[in-house]
Amino acid sequence: MDEIVRYMLREDEGFGDITSNALIPENKIFYAKLITKDDGILAGIEIIKEMFSEYGIEIISSKNDGDEISKGDVLLELEGNARKILLLERTALNLLMRMSGVATVTNRIVNKVHELNPKIRVAGTRKTAPALQKYDKLAISIGGGDPHRSALDDMILIKDNHIAVVGSVKKALELAKENNSFSKKIEIEVESIEDAIIACENGADIVMFDNMSPDEAQDTLNALEEKDLRKDVLIEISGGITEDNILDYAPLDVDIISLGSITHQASSLNFSLDMD
Repeated sequence: MDEIVRYMLREDEGFGDITSNALIPENKIFYAKLITKDDGILAGIEIIKEMFSEYGIEIISSKNDGDEISKGDVLLELEGNARKILLLERTALNLLMRMSGVATVTNRIVNKVHELNPKIRVAGTRKTAPALQKYDKLAISIGGGDPHRSALDDMILIKDNHIAVVGSVKKALELAKENNSFSKKIEIEVESIEDAIIACENGADIVMFDNMSPDEAQDTLNALEEKDLRKDVLIEISGGITEDNILDYAPLDVDIISLGSITHQASSLNFSLDMD
């Protein structure tokens, strides 16, 4: 287990599970099964199995990350110390339910987009739950999406606030190239046709159309095509995109559509742990 999971367990345990310790003999062995009450995509089961195994709980059977699951399915069967199973129960369920919720909505959106435009990558953003970015990003991948950058050192992404401080798109790109290795890709947000052209002419690897309507994005693409600049860059669309409007953007000749709602608005699936 990594330190984030250990922290979650410490936070939930406090100074011990006084209920289980009062009611259950110390060495009581029990069987448990984890059941889903929702349909969706399972994500995070390997993390949960590692958690139980580290506490000496035997894994009898389990489904796999990425499996399609249906209401009533048994996701995991366990046998071991009853106190330890109950100690881990809520932390395990909380993480597994959230990750599966993120994977499920990601998978649903990816499938919708690919029906119209199979070449587009659907990506997440850094709008993740505090301390859970690693797991939100993994869930996006399991659901068939692209996690985008996981941390600030993954790539250079010049946003509107950077440009406001520096003064211009051109200056921001010059500084980014001057102060970083050639090995780092450079992406920049643009909000106008003019800035998109400047970005393409000054060495951006990826140009993000930020908060553009579908019509504005198409006009910008047309302008880049007219200047023979489209072929030199990847185009990402982001900002204000949700599951409800993403299909308005899917027919466009872009490479990536990113949306924060797959993590910051995702609903957890409903799972339960039953002991027999």
